[in-house]
Amino acid sequence: MSAGPASSLEFDPARIDAFLRGALPGRALGAMTLERISGGQSNPTFFLSYPEAQTRLVLRKKPPGPLLPSAHAVDREYRILKALAGSTVPVPPVVLFHESDDVVGTPFYLMERLEGRVFHDTALPGVTPPERRQMYFAMAETLAALHSFDWQTAGLADFGKPGNYYARQIARWGRQWRETRTQDIPAVDRAFEWLAAHLDDSPETTIVHGDFRIGNLMYAPDAPRIVAVLDWELSTLGHPLSDAAFSCLPWHSTAQMYAGIVGLDREGLGIPTQAEYLERYCTAAGREGPGRFHLAFSLLRFAVILDGIAARAKAGNAAAENAVAVGEMAESFALRAQAVIDGRD
Repeated sequence: MSAGPASSLEFDPARIDAFLRGALPGRALGAMTLERISGGQSNPTFFLSYPEAQTRLVLRKKPPGPLLPSAHAVDREYRILKALAGSTVPVPPVVLFHESDDVVGTPFYLMERLEGRVFHDTALPGVTPPERRQMYFAMAETLAALHSFDWQTAGLADFGKPGNYYARQIARWGRQWRETRTQDIPAVDRAFEWLAAHLDDSPETTIVHGDFRIGNLMYAPDAPRIVAVLDWELSTLGHPLSDAAFSCLPWHSTAQMYAGIVGLDREGLGIPTQAEYLERYCTAAGREGPGRFHLAFSLLRFAVILDGIAARAKAGNAAAENAVAVGEMAESFALRAQAVIDGRD
């Protein structure tokens, strides 16, 4: 068995090894290797393999320590991945879900490990401008496919609450801001007030990913094609334009602000304009794109999420070593939300 130190794994690798030899007969053969994937801000993720059996898996679990009741719901991740299997939305095949904490200390699930490229830099380094352009358009078309998925036929009618999405979201994130904030940011409070006064109350409902961005997409090793959408922790039933607006954050942030593209030679890089990107999404999805309300909400929500990462870091159970630094970016995104509201961005 090969594994990282216990402090990085959070659990005894021998326990998961013993469990899988019973749960996956024929696939858990020979020595197990286990490696934590660094860089995640949400659910701890690990590569788990049995090279002798050519078994390559990914394990996702909840973080250790006290958590909000609805946070880090790996059971929901497993459920949506299973429901989307075989659809036009590319997702990794799931293998099993274990709801007890007796194996790795929290519930967890396993999925197949796919081969591909994951870019945390939205400038997509190392590819040609024509490929980079097609990769952005593939993101738009994949998002449209998700929003066209028949969630009712798939048995996901209880995956969230249809309608009234933005009112519930503003209440939810406003409550989190009041209860867990680590700093005073007047722009956050002003943005919440403006959003409540300019509410989009459209009842349209689709599956929403909740964190749809380049960093959560896996592209084919040698083509501008998406082979998997990852990290479904925040997925639910909701308004499709929340995803569409959130996916536009690169056009509203710098490289220092979570790897945005503001200030780069976007035309030279082959990156489409936000309008071109949204046109591709709207054509594929058959709907109008996001407006000022939707963009401001997505920027504000991300500001609250970033500050929440800082709160988790202070509590000692953040999933990434740079959680404090990421939390400090909250004010930058709140100011961007205010700029969108004021028509300056």
